[in-house]
Amino acid sequence: MALSGAPGCRAGERGPRWRRPWKLLALGLLSASSVLAAAPGAGAMSREEKRRLGNQVLEMFDHAYSNYMEHAYPADELMPLTCRGRVRGQEPSRGDVDDALGKFSLTLIDTLDTLVVLNKTKEFEEAVKKVIKDVNLDNDIVVSVFETNIRVLGGLLGGHSVAIMLKEKGEYMQWYNGELLHMAKELGYKLLPAFNTTSGLPYPRVNLKFGVRHPEARTGTESDTCTACAGTLILEFAALSRFTGTSIFEEYARKALDFIWEKRQRSSNLVGVTINIHTGDWVRKDSGVGAGIDSYYEYLLKAYVLLGDDSFLERFNTHYDAIMRYISQPPLLLDVHIHKPMLNARTWMDSLLAFFPGLQVLKGDIRPAIETHEMLYQVIKKHNFLPEAFTTDFRVHWAQHPLRPEFAESTYFLYKATGDPYYLEVGKTLIENLNKYARVPCGFAAMKDVRTGSHEDRMDSFFLAEMFKYLYLLFADKEDMIFDIEDYIFTTEAHLLPLWLSTTNQTISKKNTSTEYTELDDSNFDWTCPNTQILFPNDPMFAQSIREPLKNVVDKSCPRGISRAEDSLGSGPKPPLRARDFMASNPEHLEILKKMGVSLIHLKDGRVQLVQHAVQAASSLDAEDGLRFMQEMIELSSQQQKEQQLPPRAVQIVSHPFFGRVVLTAGPAQFGMDLSKHKAGTRGFVATIKPYNGCSEITNPEAVKEKIALMQRGQCMFAEKARNIQKAGAIGGIVIDDNEGSSSDTAPLFQMAGDGKNTDDITIPMLFLFNKEGNIILDAIREYEAVEVLLSDKAKDRATIFKDLEMENMDQKSSENDSHKPNSEESPSESQDAGAVSEEPEGGESSAVGDPDPLPPASTDSASVSMADEDPHASGPTEADAPEPACSPGDSQPQEQNTQTEANSKAHWDSKVQPMESILADWNEDIEAFEMMEKDEL
Repeated sequence: MALSGAPGCRAGERGPRWRRPWKLLALGLLSASSVLAAAPGAGAMSREEKRRLGNQVLEMFDHAYSNYMEHAYPADELMPLTCRGRVRGQEPSRGDVDDALGKFSLTLIDTLDTLVVLNKTKEFEEAVKKVIKDVNLDNDIVVSVFETNIRVLGGLLGGHSVAIMLKEKGEYMQWYNGELLHMAKELGYKLLPAFNTTSGLPYPRVNLKFGVRHPEARTGTESDTCTACAGTLILEFAALSRFTGTSIFEEYARKALDFIWEKRQRSSNLVGVTINIHTGDWVRKDSGVGAGIDSYYEYLLKAYVLLGDDSFLERFNTHYDAIMRYISQPPLLLDVHIHKPMLNARTWMDSLLAFFPGLQVLKGDIRPAIETHEMLYQVIKKHNFLPEAFTTDFRVHWAQHPLRPEFAESTYFLYKATGDPYYLEVGKTLIENLNKYARVPCGFAAMKDVRTGSHEDRMDSFFLAEMFKYLYLLFADKEDMIFDIEDYIFTTEAHLLPLWLSTTNQTISKKNTSTEYTELDDSNFDWTCPNTQILFPNDPMFAQSIREPLKNVVDKSCPRGISRAEDSLGSGPKPPLRARDFMASNPEHLEILKKMGVSLIHLKDGRVQLVQHAVQAASSLDAEDGLRFMQEMIELSSQQQKEQQLPPRAVQIVSHPFFGRVVLTAGPAQFGMDLSKHKAGTRGFVATIKPYNGCSEITNPEAVKEKIALMQRGQCMFAEKARNIQKAGAIGGIVIDDNEGSSSDTAPLFQMAGDGKNTDDITIPMLFLFNKEGNIILDAIREYEAVEVLLSDKAKDRATIFKDLEMENMDQKSSENDSHKPNSEESPSESQDAGAVSEEPEGGESSAVGDPDPLPPASTDSASVSMADEDPHASGPTEADAPEPACSPGDSQPQEQNTQTEANSKAHWDSKVQPMESILADWNEDIEAFEMMEKDEL
């Protein structure tokens, strides 16, 4: 999401005050920025520091882009851990995520206009020639209409936009004759069959070669699509129509938007997440500003900016009023039900909503933008990255982070709107975290789990398309750019479309006279085209004063995200009772439950059951609160069941030449040392045991002593393996899955259960690696005899690893000098072993008896808390079992696991990986540069 320069106005507007409005407002923003930057105590960043950070962004982009071109092109995406391209059909399926891949060199097309923004015009010219020569859009493959539109069609149009700009300047692209536009038009026609529905909403997928309803299309049976999927087409399709003079594309996109608008819930003016493309019925009736809806709102406002159609602004303002009335609970943005918008639909937020502060800047509503952005930044400071989803009390809900750019986007726009150097420091933090935790020798790897620091073998195209644009623009001055960024609007994928399209090939009526709009409070729209005196009060500390109350919001154990205040017991307004705060022994809470029509029943087994009868509530509002309370209680009960399971652990390769850059997701054990209680972890060189299955006495104890033992899964209990290697003197163990091709990328996390007996005698840590991750260590051993790893609950940053290496070298020298001391003195590793604390098995033992290698999934339900299966929306009474109070400090929410695995991989993973010698030869230059950077930091 982005509009390049200033918030709230549009190009091509009628009337004298709109002459070159974008440029005029941008000048106003620069003036305001100067005032803020010069304010006492503002801590303005020096020009030299900004330039240094800008150059660092360029170096990071070069690292990612060059590795894609060298190791992956012409594949769609780079797999940065294994240094190869991701080709659909040759890798285990990742489900809907793979619908973005169409064998059309996705990353290169998505990166075209980024090259020009970063002043890499020669590379851009070479890239355009490669796209024209190599890319085929007529593949027999089913792709996402939404992803193909924003990434590929948008990428081609963005590339065309900057190509004709460079050609006009006279130095580059003089040979260019609209080839990218011709490809965009070809692709546009290939997407049109998806719109063959009675509603005008497109099918979610289309076959590039055969369309939708062709017998060989393998698609066209879907009935549902997400709101954003159908509502994020107008910018690219309208631009294609304006560039080519072919109106059909803009007509189809407008028809889809019109249909969604007509189907909005009229009383709340909200839209749901998923809609039936044939009937228009809402399939998922929850509403928010995150995944599934996000860019629909974005494109309404930007369509007004680009196309000059008042109806789009009227629709956006209507929706925005509803969002701020129901969804916005500063600083939170929580999903609600479209029919009962005072009722929260869930108690967690997804990371895609991080774009919304940037959209609020575009509208001109700065205060809530600052508040939500600051809350998100506090979450990032706790976890280094923004988890895919987190709860209202800021615990991890989904732990992945695929290097999403939305937070960087909002940071850039808030800096443009306020000029506050605070946002430059935020951008600096993002750069440091990417280099410290995500950078690997072959690019940047997505985070598998932000809590452990483990990586995932993916680098999505949007990382190059968006992240580096926003970070570079954040630190760039106007003279650093080779063109005026204010002349363009950004699509949701950050592709550039020129504002002059608003007056070109206008074949569509600007006003939709058939649509009725809700009468709204005009005060909400005072800032639609903001005056800088409104945006920037005379107080230069304006933005800081808004941020300050939120500085510690994440560190508090249970911050209250209050949705609304209702009259409760006593005098004055009080917030409704939340499930996480409920205590069955509190008389006041019991009285509130009674008002909400909720009865409390004590069961014979000591549990407490809650039942709601809406007719017994004191009022309709109390009944609504009761329904919300019951839904929260059910979700909280389910959440606490998951928390019974152990979180994932990390295996980090710390020896040369890896130095901690490779982090593998590992499954925990329900016995042995609890790594969460030993923050230093267990560090040592690895050794393969004999016999490899570890099911009998170890025959090479001299090779295993004081080392971390590697063994294969199978033929006996995990606890038996642990006892055998512990007896041989090992300080830890790693069990490698014997199922060829298994991977944490596609399989749910597993934890190793005990053997049904007392396992207190096992004091060493044990971790489980799937076959793919285990082979990474085995390959490293084949190339380098000495491979050292760290077993921990969370990966260490590399600066700490270097310090540890230096300390070890100093200790070795010291021990050599003191070799006359008695040999009986205990070594540090022996002392650590002796002091290890074992963990009591947490269930799973009874089912493990008699079952070799019991390996229960980490998502197995615990029997300690149960809940009713009744639908909370049913007309009958709602029931739920009350869990224990959930308000506890710390971040104990485990990652939500996948429930499916890819069966029978066509080829063994190891056969696809380049030989370690070949990979390391490619990495040497990057490794040397990285080592120099690490030394500089130290």
